[in-house]
Amino acid sequence: MTDLAPLSPKAARSVRLATRRLNIWEGSVRSGKTVASLLAWLAFVRHGPAGNLAMVGKTERTLRRNIIDPLVDLLGEQRARPHWARGEMTLLGRRVYLAGANDEAAVGKIQGLTLAGAYVDEASLVPEGFWSMLLTRLSIGGARLYATSNPDNPHHWLKRDYLDRADVWLDHDGREHRLDGPLNLARFSFRLRDNPTLPPEYVAALEAEFGFGLWRKRYVDGLWVLAEGAVYDGFDPDPAGPHVVDDLPRDASGRPLVDTWLVSVDYGTVNPFVALLVGVGDDRLYVAREWRWDSRARGRQMTDGDYSAALRAWLEGLASDLGPIVPAGIFVDPSAASFIAQLHRDGWARVRGADNAVLDGIRAVSALLGAGRLVIHRSCTGLIGEMAGYVWDEKAAKDRGVEQPLKVDDHGPDALRYGVVAARRWWRHWFTASRTAAALDAAA
Repeated sequence: MTDLAPLSPKAARSVRLATRRLNIWEGSVRSGKTVASLLAWLAFVRHGPAGNLAMVGKTERTLRRNIIDPLVDLLGEQRARPHWARGEMTLLGRRVYLAGANDEAAVGKIQGLTLAGAYVDEASLVPEGFWSMLLTRLSIGGARLYATSNPDNPHHWLKRDYLDRADVWLDHDGREHRLDGPLNLARFSFRLRDNPTLPPEYVAALEAEFGFGLWRKRYVDGLWVLAEGAVYDGFDPDPAGPHVVDDLPRDASGRPLVDTWLVSVDYGTVNPFVALLVGVGDDRLYVAREWRWDSRARGRQMTDGDYSAALRAWLEGLASDLGPIVPAGIFVDPSAASFIAQLHRDGWARVRGADNAVLDGIRAVSALLGAGRLVIHRSCTGLIGEMAGYVWDEKAAKDRGVEQPLKVDDHGPDALRYGVVAARRWWRHWFTASRTAAALDAAA
């Protein structure tokens, strides 16, 4: 079992105030909200009404990583014992159902249950339909729900329909408000610096890693802010700035200090085709070179076979400056199935569809830029030019609560996302704050 550091006064106060039917801790990563919520949940498990309980996460994997494993470490296996094959755990002698809620179909996992209590990790990532069904299952007298969430779009259903209608609010400054909200709901808002147990260097590292823009406001300041303006609003295209370099670091023989090369591709026929050469080395990620073909500007479309041959010629042509390039992987826009098949036919090795989780990719790029761990060679003029114009679709965010970049001149930034996410196994350990990588995966 692990020892638990003393709670901050604000976190301890939230535990005492968590007596409503719905109790939600929201705010920045590593702010103490998860520990406080778990202590309140454990007190309810021990003293709450008899009946079935449930614990929910976006997936069973994230529930295990964020919540179940810490509970086992805290209480020991005698008092917190998961039974993964049955989708249950025994917690302080009570049976708890475990469920992932990654999509609307997960509603079937809880239909028909009668619950005395529930705990939800990463509530903003749970489908609204699942959340609504879960509330209907809390039908035993004295039933309660405990939940945590990182901030999201201010138009998100969790904030609009629940947090903004609370009747008790412990705000970011620690002030308690008794509100006229119609819901029997206690809201607890946290920011990073609300956790006094974090070492100052750890806090400084997280603030650097989420150095600017949307993710800093959400993950450090704990604010529900709209995705608007430039996606990478801290990106500096000036060659004298931190994000554009004239050359790669080289050893005494003139070879780049790069351990691993990757190629990432955003595929286009009518739209531009963009390939980026990404290098990992010297504790940085380098976008070393780009190749692009704009059929509209060139007046000629290329076939999949043409693109494959052009990529090979491009990489071979770089050898005189960068040395022989044998990519550890070629990561292609996953919608380009015909081009991926062409690369396989042409004998390319280690070709795979790229991870196209847009927001996760943007978070990763933002963190690397903010930490000074991602730089772009000045020759990548297309990518550099598109980074400044890569903006959020404000209409989609305001009208539908959907966060996505505007689909205009986004080919270089899309290829960059593919390359950064593909290289994650090499750069995750660079972050000194151990939980940053989990935050990049949208963990609470």
